[in-house]
Amino acid sequence: MRVIPESELIINADGSAFHLHLKPEQLADKVILVGDPDRVSTVASYFDTQECEVSSREFHTITGTYKGKRLTVVSHGIGTDNIDIVLNELDALANIDFATRTVKPAFKQLTLVRVGTSGGLQPFVPVGTYVAAEKSIGFDGVIYFYADTERVRDTAFEAALKEQLDWKLSGLSPYVVSADHSLIEQITGNDIIRGVTIAANGFYGPQGRELRLPLADPKLNEKIEAFNYNGRQITNFEMESSSLAGLAALMGHRAMTVCCIIAGRVDKNMNTNYKGSLTRLIETVLDRI
Repeated sequence: MRVIPESELIINADGSAFHLHLKPEQLADKVILVGDPDRVSTVASYFDTQECEVSSREFHTITGTYKGKRLTVVSHGIGTDNIDIVLNELDALANIDFATRTVKPAFKQLTLVRVGTSGGLQPFVPVGTYVAAEKSIGFDGVIYFYADTERVRDTAFEAALKEQLDWKLSGLSPYVVSADHSLIEQITGNDIIRGVTIAANGFYGPQGRELRLPLADPKLNEKIEAFNYNGRQITNFEMESSSLAGLAALMGHRAMTVCCIIAGRVDKNMNTNYKGSLTRLIETVLDRI
């Protein structure tokens, strides 16, 4: 049996995972992910009990119970690179024996729901809409560093995407992955749209925002808004859903992202006072997870 070296799985002196500073017994099987560390406290304010609270860098975690369900809420910060850290360490906490540094014989599946904010790209997803990323388009390259990605990627969708967008960014190949179908069924209802979400690897240029630097493809967002593949249109931009869905699928976990639309990229409007809408989404996810 392979023993994972200290340099590959870094365990702190107190027996916790390197970045999250969580110990295996502090992790629940149901996990809510949020970007903002302060939002962890907002989610946990609904808990009936709290058993632990841990903070390290941008990673803030609280585990407790809500209506009889044991839950962990953890912040991941911004970007797919942070999702790579968080998901690998959550999986390690669940499925690696920290004492022996070996994979546990019995696999533990985690259920992970990311609750975030997003920019809408279609008239039917105005500000205030809730959109679940049934499919995610990755403008990052995180999952390409892992083997066997073809089994979780929609390569036909990828081909249509590159053709319709007349893809001009050399060295970057977008990928398409699906959220866990059973979890989408569990979390979404008539109040949440099932969409196609782009996870961009940046907030400005990668999402078509032009400040002082010119864009490599100034027409990319227009092509994204016009994209249609078998009746599916691209609904929104955010920055984490692709690596969450892709890595979770490779690992065998159930994962999805649901976002509150706070900006209309077509109409160029923005709601900076979105906390009420986001709170209602948090309540919905807590009840359905």
